Amino acid sequence: MLATQGYAAQSATTPVAPFSFERREPGPHDVLIAIDFCGICHTDIHQVRNEWGWAMYPMVPGHEIVGHVTKVGDKVTRFKAGEAVGVGCFVDSCRECHNCKDHQEQFCEKGCLFTYNGTDKDGHLTFGGYSSQITVDENYVLKVSSKLPLERIAPLLCAGITTYSPLKHFGVTNGSKVAIVGLGGLGHMGVKIAVGLGAEVTVLSTSKSKEADAKKLGAHHFAVTTDPKNLESLTGHFDFILDTVSAPHDLNAELNLLKRDGTLCVVGASPVPHPVSAFALIMGRKRLVGSLIGGIKETQEMLDFCSKMNIGADVEVIPMKSVNEAYERMLKSDVRYRFVIDIKTIGN
Repeated sequence: MLATQGYAAQSATTPVAPFSFERREPGPHDVLIAIDFCGICHTDIHQVRNEWGWAMYPMVPGHEIVGHVTKVGDKVTRFKAGEAVGVGCFVDSCRECHNCKDHQEQFCEKGCLFTYNGTDKDGHLTFGGYSSQITVDENYVLKVSSKLPLERIAPLLCAGITTYSPLKHFGVTNGSKVAIVGLGGLGHMGVKIAVGLGAEVTVLSTSKSKEADAKKLGAHHFAVTTDPKNLESLTGHFDFILDTVSAPHDLNAELNLLKRDGTLCVVGASPVPHPVSAFALIMGRKRLVGSLIGGIKETQEMLDFCSKMNIGADVEVIPMKSVNEAYERMLKSDVRYRFVIDIKTIGN
């Protein structure tokens, strides 16, 4: 076993704090990765504070992981020591069900094994990227380009694929009229990727102060949603709307902005169910859908696309000891647009 330093929550009410544990030695198909950076996802806060009800402790969060290979098993063929790699939201799946065979491991019928707060086949808790190293089966490790700084790549492993997957799956392409609702960690990646795909992008936000940032990120238009008059000219305008907001809000107003046969995709998880009028869907044969990250094949496709288009996350790099402060700042939307932990500071 490999002695590993990390930060963990011991309960839903305690801060994330130093924690020592052991990783497994690499098996024949495993890759051992020295972690350089780990992004902070809002999911980390939900899980640490048991806001979704299935937290297991001690919990080492983190599923936006980038680092370098330090050792590989004797049957590993895709990676070698020294290479830059990434690990996203899950580290295993059954590999046998229809979804796994269709490269949709995130929807594994037996449940994919999440990078943290999961239980592996031996009954051990999985520990995530707030740690010095991680051992992962090569089939769930991703190749990372050297074109972008690693700290800007880390959030792509969740925020990037969460937005890329629905944009691609629902056919956003050159000339599509797309709205991104919300301009946070997910929303800012949605803007960059939609623009990269050639779409005409409008940001819909409750905050006028975010207009300059939206334009800087590449958005062509901006509308403040708190004033209904701003939305009148956008009625029936969009082919696709990507909703990244995780707080309760009005989906019916958004559905009204879709063209006939348009799609509203929800990727933000509100703690309160959204009321949706049947007429908002019926009038125009509109679709309300959801999306959850992507499979390994699509995640690699996203990383390659972002490398080609020079798309990285806008990040604020912090030392490990500042993670609890970062959580509080995230809850106040005080970050542009993703915190990333410098794991080399873990012992400081």
